[in-house]
Amino acid sequence: MTDTQQPASQQWGLFGRPLFNDASSRALARVGVVDVGSNSVRLVVFDGAARSPAYFYNEKIMCGLGAGLGQTGHLNPEGRERALAAMIRFKALADGMGISPLTAVATAAMREASDGEAFRSDVLRATGIPIHVIDGEEEARLSAQGVLLGWPGSYGLVCDIGGSSMELAEINGGEVGKRVTSALGPLKLRDIKGGRKGRKAHIKEVVEGLADRMGPQNNRLFLVGGSWRAIARIDMERRGYPLHVLHEYRMTAKGISATIDYIRANDPDELRARCGVSSTRMALVPYAMDVLKQVIKTFKPHDIAVSSYGIREGMLYEQMPQNLRDRDPLIEASYFAEAKDARIPGFGRHLFDFVLPLFKSLPQDRLRLVKAACLLHDVSWRAHPDYRAETCFDNATRANLGGLKHSERVFMGLALLHRYSNSRDGTRFQDLYTLLTDRDIHLAEVLGKALRFGAMLWPEKGVPMGEIRWFPKKKQLELRLSPAGIPLFGEVAEARFRSLASSLGAETRVIHLRH
Repeated sequence: MTDTQQPASQQWGLFGRPLFNDASSRALARVGVVDVGSNSVRLVVFDGAARSPAYFYNEKIMCGLGAGLGQTGHLNPEGRERALAAMIRFKALADGMGISPLTAVATAAMREASDGEAFRSDVLRATGIPIHVIDGEEEARLSAQGVLLGWPGSYGLVCDIGGSSMELAEINGGEVGKRVTSALGPLKLRDIKGGRKGRKAHIKEVVEGLADRMGPQNNRLFLVGGSWRAIARIDMERRGYPLHVLHEYRMTAKGISATIDYIRANDPDELRARCGVSSTRMALVPYAMDVLKQVIKTFKPHDIAVSSYGIREGMLYEQMPQNLRDRDPLIEASYFAEAKDARIPGFGRHLFDFVLPLFKSLPQDRLRLVKAACLLHDVSWRAHPDYRAETCFDNATRANLGGLKHSERVFMGLALLHRYSNSRDGTRFQDLYTLLTDRDIHLAEVLGKALRFGAMLWPEKGVPMGEIRWFPKKKQLELRLSPAGIPLFGEVAEARFRSLASSLGAETRVIHLRH
């Protein structure tokens, strides 16, 4: 049977309907996903840019459906009650938001429990929401696609840990390759006999078996799942890391080993309170640590990155046409924000053309940051003038923007801070500047001051205001103003132009074009 002959509910996968009817569209119609995991049940409502969906709503309830599953073969009775109550609540929320129907997926606990089907029936009867139970390899594939949503074209090994299982998937050049599943979830490992020694021996045997099936995987290791994120939060605490954003957080094998020692040396209740980790999650961390240590020892990755994107995001990526997947998530999110919040949507593109002569020698990975900053330069105008600089910095460093390293977040934040302020001294962001080199700090200042000046030359539609010419060898910054731009070059604009030239160590020249 061809795709076009299939029922509509089967043509569009788990959602049962198309999410991206128009491949050229930049916006995603609001959609809700429920992830019924072995440890937690979570509702995420996506909205925003089609290529870089944002979290309109995100709620997690720790239910522990898979607790004791290895011994009893049944879902945890208390967990069933909590999970059913969560589903009823999520259905009410979805109705209130006008986003029904919700799409619900379930993983290891539901597919393994003898009463999993009965629980699905209970949920369907109480809420009308069908739960789609996916197998381990499909779970691995969707998690890997979630990573690709945030890192287009990435390569490496995706390791997704849930309460009752752990999946591995290979990604290379934007494609998902080999994938395997295992019972190495912390809830299952608690039931392994023989104490820690027996558990470690079991983990070693299973991981080495997975390695035989996956083959060499010594590129980047992408960590997906709540237990990994808890370990990453503690790693940040140990290091005194200044930016508390888990997505794209980088760790090393040596650093993780030090963090494992740090966890064992500290009181768990005090540590979880300092790091904002729930008691339920913290109880699983010791089991997850043993798994992570063995995965690193076996696969020897050259780099380790945390991904906040997983199954739920992978479900969205599944439906994206290739030309949408190929777009840059950062630029798409920036276009969306500009269209929604800027005073003059579309000016960002003109501003990029205006400031580009200052940055023509930059490599493409830096130019995309310049473009994104131009698109975002005016999205925080509603903030009080005294706080706009800080608001811009916060938005860039903490917003849901895909395709950004932590250092790139800080670079963007600093550039946008200078869009509204000549000085960065005395802000509460001083510690974050340590993630940048002196050269990048200077480049961010130049960019911000270029935006600050260029924003003074709002154009009439289709009428060029002028252009910048930059002669780095002569250290000369030239401004050529069109007849329409001359009246806009008042004393404030002139002061901002001189400030930009000062950051470049340049002399200025202003030319008034008469035709």
